[in-house]
Amino acid sequence: MAYLLQQLANAVPLAALYAALAFGYAVAFGVTKRADITYGAIFAFSGQILLLFTELAFNRFWLVLPAALAVGACAAIAYSLAAGLWIGRSIMLPLVSKSPNTVIVAALGIMIVLMETARLAANTRAIWLPPFLNDTVVFWNDGPFKVTLTYIQLIDTALMAAVVAIGALILRRTAWGRIWRAVTDDPLAAELCGTSADRVFLVAYAAASLVATICGILATFYYGSMDFGAGLMFGLKVLLIAAVGGYSDPLRSAGGAACLAVVETLWGAYGPFVWRDFVIFSLLVLLLVMSRRERVVL
Repeated sequence: MAYLLQQLANAVPLAALYAALAFGYAVAFGVTKRADITYGAIFAFSGQILLLFTELAFNRFWLVLPAALAVGACAAIAYSLAAGLWIGRSIMLPLVSKSPNTVIVAALGIMIVLMETARLAANTRAIWLPPFLNDTVVFWNDGPFKVTLTYIQLIDTALMAAVVAIGALILRRTAWGRIWRAVTDDPLAAELCGTSADRVFLVAYAAASLVATICGILATFYYGSMDFGAGLMFGLKVLLIAAVGGYSDPLRSAGGAACLAVVETLWGAYGPFVWRDFVIFSLLVLLLVMSRRERVVL
């Protein structure tokens, strides 16, 4: 029983990460209407920029670790948001309005550029953060076996859950959320009613980039590093994860992604680990095909 509880506890931080990533992706997908692995690339890029500037501040400027982490986080936000805004304004917006299917090809090119930029800046070195906030909080004590989570896991979970909650509140309770919904339903009709669909596109893409950036920073804080190939892996994974709850509602997409994280964690605990990614990706593809088929039938 205690082992099961520990696995469910381990699933909580991963569920929060998947939920936040799926929420942000659904916000961007609402205006692009195309698969876009750029989102995962921005997620990985923010973590890599965090590592680069944290190492610079810690080793070159001799800052204490909290100050170095703050410098790295600020640099990651600045660089990733700038990249997201430039991509949205200069690449995605023109392509979506003129040749939507080329978004997929352009996203692959953007991902390669971001990955290679970070790799070259780091001289192809794997940079690791020193462990911090690794003290444990005990939730259940069953003799020698304790159900625990670390402080960094709890902080990451709380912040990612806050991102989803604030985003859902904005979409459901504010005028911008209603305008975003109008543009996602019918951009031309929204334009005829006086709304700038292009402006909504850019704001939505920037908001999604901000969510990806925050998730990249928090994930790097927890895991300690960010691989150069993570952009492709997370780009594909987020694209499929968001489909679990459906792309039409970011909150539903987040809920479906959280459920998938629980399944992935339990498979890793009880099933053959070597088959985990194959099973999860197969399940994601199956759910995506089923959701598309239901949409065609309707």
